[in-house]
Amino acid sequence: MKKFVDTIKAVWSIKELRKKILFTLGLILVYRFGAQVSLPGIDPTQLANLSKQTDSNTLLNLLNQFTGGAFSQASIFALGIMPYISASIVVQLMGIAVPYLQKLQKAGESGHKKITQITRWLTIAVTLIQGPSYVYNLYNQLPKSAFLIEQTWLFVTISVIILSAGTIFAMWLGEKITDKGIGNGISLLIMVGIIARLPESFLQEFAYRVTNQNGGPMLLLFEVVVWLLVIAASVMLVKAYRPVPIQYARRTVGGGYEKNIFGARQYLPLKLNAAGVMPIIFAQALMFFPGMMASLSDSDWAESIKATFSNIFDPWYNLVFAIMVIIFTYFYTAITVQTTKIAEDLKRNNGFIPGVRPGTDTANYLDEILSKITLPGSIFLAIIAIFPHFVYYLFPGMQVSWAMFYGGTSLLILVGVAMDTIQQAEAYLLNRHYDTLMKTGRKK
Repeated sequence: MKKFVDTIKAVWSIKELRKKILFTLGLILVYRFGAQVSLPGIDPTQLANLSKQTDSNTLLNLLNQFTGGAFSQASIFALGIMPYISASIVVQLMGIAVPYLQKLQKAGESGHKKITQITRWLTIAVTLIQGPSYVYNLYNQLPKSAFLIEQTWLFVTISVIILSAGTIFAMWLGEKITDKGIGNGISLLIMVGIIARLPESFLQEFAYRVTNQNGGPMLLLFEVVVWLLVIAASVMLVKAYRPVPIQYARRTVGGGYEKNIFGARQYLPLKLNAAGVMPIIFAQALMFFPGMMASLSDSDWAESIKATFSNIFDPWYNLVFAIMVIIFTYFYTAITVQTTKIAEDLKRNNGFIPGVRPGTDTANYLDEILSKITLPGSIFLAIIAIFPHFVYYLFPGMQVSWAMFYGGTSLLILVGVAMDTIQQAEAYLLNRHYDTLMKTGRKK
């Protein structure tokens, strides 16, 4: 505990890091405040039917977790940041087939800015599609007395514009947190929304188990132990890596004399899960589309698909979800870990892998290792992603909202983003200690 307190003091003593943390907390507070503001023209005291629909539909419940309850509150942030995630998925998938986007991906910082601009415009297009669907769902779920403004095309238009503006504002908050705050802003906003639902979900499970005598406190304690074990497994997945030995060629230095300096052996850490939480987010975003497309038809086949993809505890849903997680893990790993660039950097700095020729052979060697470790990593990631399905049936009567924290998108986002944020703070602490060492070192 003392070490934890000392670490907090060290973090707070760094002025730049303290400003970043306060800036991040300020923007998160703005985001959480906006999630409680209902759309103009809707009585917030008559949202009970919308909350019931959200609780009964597991997919909508999951979306409600991502938005921190904004979806069931008919909030201006009801669509959350998910349209931006969907747009990012589309742009990255198009980057495989569209030469123009491939060229931008290789253009460095200028290309990255252009891709970001394209993603923003596509986000607006996605919100203009999802916005009317959300408003018409309000018409179906809420009583007429809940609408303070007559249900006309003008109300729909104004509501869609506000929902789109809310998503764009949330996207802007995330980008500002990334630029001037600490951590990945978009992922941090999703994590905050999930954490906001955690106390309520636990209290519901506590009331069901203890107050209603459905298993008692011992079963609840066993559930918490299993939850902690799943968290530990998720942390191990995030931190696990395969060290690849790197040797640097010896150099000859000297003024009036020559001296050989042999390069020290270092290690290149290839992570077991190099893609992080992005495969889960990408796969989860795409899992919304089959149900949406099936809702356009009244056939029995379409109703079956809609029922399957609106229940995250359905076996077929989890099978498709697991396969998509594995595919996206390979896809995102190939994008983020560019072995060709790593091999070129090693060759430029006179580094090499013992027993492997520099250049193409090094890139192929790293590709082979990455393929071998990505397979078990992706399978492990998929198991954790669908683990709520097993827990839900292992503990009969478990509340849906609480079961979602046993894996899947919610838990992996919490663990992954928390680890990334901690690493950001550690980097500042290391830099601070290095600067202090240089300042207090031996003077000439």
